[in-house]
Amino acid sequence: MPRHPDRPSALAWQVFRASEAIRLGLVTAHKLRSSAWVNLRRDIYADSRLDLDHTLACRAASLQLPPGSALAGPSAALLYGVEHAAEFSDEVHVASPRTAGLRSQRGLRVHLTDLRPPAPPPAPAALLTPVPLPAPAPLSAHVPLSARSSLPAHGPATIGAAPSPAPGAVRTAPQPRGATRSTPPPRDAARAVGLRIGRGAAGGEGGAAVAVRPEDLTVAGATPIAVAAAAWALPRTDPATAAWETAVWLEPLRAVGIVDSLLRKGLTTRDALTAIGVRHADRPGGRRARWVFGLADPGAQSPPESELRVRLVLAGLPRPVARHPVRLAPGLVLHPGLAWPEFRVAVEYDGNPHADAEQLHRDRRRLNQLVCAGWIVLHAPGRRLRHDFPALTREVHAALAARGWRR
Repeated sequence: MPRHPDRPSALAWQVFRASEAIRLGLVTAHKLRSSAWVNLRRDIYADSRLDLDHTLACRAASLQLPPGSALAGPSAALLYGVEHAAEFSDEVHVASPRTAGLRSQRGLRVHLTDLRPPAPPPAPAALLTPVPLPAPAPLSAHVPLSARSSLPAHGPATIGAAPSPAPGAVRTAPQPRGATRSTPPPRDAARAVGLRIGRGAAGGEGGAAVAVRPEDLTVAGATPIAVAAAAWALPRTDPATAAWETAVWLEPLRAVGIVDSLLRKGLTTRDALTAIGVRHADRPGGRRARWVFGLADPGAQSPPESELRVRLVLAGLPRPVARHPVRLAPGLVLHPGLAWPEFRVAVEYDGNPHADAEQLHRDRRRLNQLVCAGWIVLHAPGRRLRHDFPALTREVHAALAARGWRR
């Protein structure tokens, strides 16, 4: 039988600095080359059982952040629950004070700014379990590092036995001597132990956070070691600022999709975007951000649908309405993906028509009802969006022109 990878309990499901772990005798340089660990950045390793996604990349980058820095733009949007905002291979975006000395490097895009020191976001309600500890402190507070550690005090949490642990510090569960963990510990709000939170409590879609027992937030051992904080505790710019940064830093098609999702999830509002657009009107990229905000629509249900809408507008067609309600009969209201109500023309994006035969049947029936009510309904499969968009644009143009639209 293959031997189980050797992982000290203090490092299980964690992201940590290799130099710290080696100095404290928790692991050796040779063992770090085993399948138990994955190298994320220079001197930063993680338990290989963690999902290789952008949240993990953000946690690794957080170990390098000086005080006053914050994850920003698409990276912040990802942490707020916009899952398509960034992938594991994408650069982690960081806003950092000009005086902090942080510079861009491989996998890390640093944007120099005059940010005030960011406060960690509030903890999900599931972590607000009463814990009988003295001197209550905000749950987002981090345990101070040992005097020997060179890591920034605001970023990583510290695990290990400490004389007076701060309330709310994220810890790993204690392990019996010689035990091997075969299943992950209970979830905290955002993968401090490497799992996805139940979306909803931390700004994502649906679901509920899983409660964490106080006894699961402790660790055995005699020496503290700094590890990356849980995703919910990572410093980040607020949602409206993240939307502005995304609009300025990314190309428009991708930026609009992210801003659409921030609006749809209720993480920000049009009023907030208007306010930040006005506040930063004179900053580089201000006009671009306002243009992106003008294209955003909280009705969009997916990034490809956002892309389709924006590309049609850039092609010179009038702006469609996402999920416009069409009342066909008492009690029957349909919501086509994109619609021009005044011309009674609709376009439906078809992502994968073969994924669910029953869903396809319901969609076709719904669209037939629109056609019977006098609407022109066109289909935009993903393949045509990628490879045949000019012809698709001509078809939409012809349908609109047939109903009286003139450029």
